[in-house]
Amino acid sequence: MRTPGAGRAPTTAVTVVRAHDAPGPTLVVPCDRLPAGALGLGRELAELRSALAATPHPGLGKIALFDSGTLRYRFVQALPDGSFDFRAGCGHSLLACVVADGRPGPVTVRAVTTGDSVLCAREPRSDAYTLSFLRAPTAPGTLPTGRPVDILLGVPVSLVRYGNPYVFVDARHLDRQVMERQLLALRAEAARRLGHPPSSALPKIAAVTDGPAGLSVRALTVGGWHPRLALTGAAALAAAGAIDGTVVPPVRGPVRTPTGTVTVSAASDRVHVHHKRAEVLDRLELPWRVHATA
Repeated sequence: MRTPGAGRAPTTAVTVVRAHDAPGPTLVVPCDRLPAGALGLGRELAELRSALAATPHPGLGKIALFDSGTLRYRFVQALPDGSFDFRAGCGHSLLACVVADGRPGPVTVRAVTTGDSVLCAREPRSDAYTLSFLRAPTAPGTLPTGRPVDILLGVPVSLVRYGNPYVFVDARHLDRQVMERQLLALRAEAARRLGHPPSSALPKIAAVTDGPAGLSVRALTVGGWHPRLALTGAAALAAAGAIDGTVVPPVRGPVRTPTGTVTVSAASDRVHVHHKRAEVLDRLELPWRVHATA
């Protein structure tokens, strides 16, 4: 384990994990090994990110605070302006916690921010995982407005809260030349409707196309287009497809994205996201200090 800035004390052990298909690696911080109330302030997280500048992993935008004793996890998204958003979830970062912890058997992780319980199980004869969100896709609250379709800026969309709040838009209502700008405008309007500030990372948004070759999706993330589809986005997509009347048809078979396919399935009591992989890139000791404790 390497120690940047040797001689500085105290330090905290962290793990850098890359989940395949995610925009970038996750910094997994074992919060159960820290004093009560630690890492409660953005200033402390900012110092941890600054310490990464002395490592091969500067500028990581995803931080996962993980308690391996209780299997509780909290995600923090670093935003481009240097602030942090504490209200989102990230399935790839949740998987990163499981891989960093190294447990061989199935584990159920509780996402503190979103309230989700997610069963992570290794697939037979594989290093891939299936993540199962243990909530019925048709449960109350999946449609935050109570409607399968809402009209935003004259465009029909489906607002779904499953894993993360998501806005799904039928791509036929968008202009391919200015799609990103249109999606950003729709996302800002949806944020206002759902009570999120426009600068928040929520809700997420994706355009869906149902064609002869099957369902395809293109999604935005913090800073631009997602290379594939967020893991929570895949779960929300399957949940939306399980509800009559949304802009998302029932999801059957692999979903195409700009860089490959994503495999999801919906059961009556849960949604599965299949064939997800992650790997440990590094284990580090980073300098830090507590500014406030509970």
